[in-house]
Amino acid sequence: MLVPSVAAAQDPGGGQAFGEPNPALVPLVAGAKAKMLPNGLAAAPQDAPPAVQQAIWSANEIIGLPYRYGGGHRSFEDTAFDCSGTVSHALGGAALLKSPLDSSSFMSWGAAGRGAWITIFTNPGHAYTVIAGLRLDTSAADDPRGLAGPRWRPLRRSNAGYRQRHPVGL
Repeated sequence: MLVPSVAAAQDPGGGQAFGEPNPALVPLVAGAKAKMLPNGLAAAPQDAPPAVQQAIWSANEIIGLPYRYGGGHRSFEDTAFDCSGTVSHALGGAALLKSPLDSSSFMSWGAAGRGAWITIFTNPGHAYTVIAGLRLDTSAADDPRGLAGPRWRPLRRSNAGYRQRHPVGL
């Protein structure tokens, strides 16, 4: 069961301040795994820590926006996002990051290795994250839909060439 309804999640209007989720973008699903919804948003798992739920809901705010190199780097709020700006927006909305980082900066951020709930995959040229089992990425790699910009996507077949980092405690 989703809370609020999927129908509500399809209307992303709002006007909330950054870090305050729009109630239409905060669907929940039972269990410990996030679920991609037909409208492209993600439902956060009820069993996840609040910061993980908030990271998913914050990412939902930018799903479908255009890709722009450098987007989301001056501020968590922007009209288009690049890869690390997308990751920064999700983490910033969950109060896990104070200001946006670029891909190279994520290589030493947080703790090394895979996280229990959130893992950032990063190298000097690209960054993406897996949150509660869903991949948030601007790259269409391993995504049959081939759409550009911030989106929830299928997991990659291989994460070779990426350093893994995670928020401490998650």
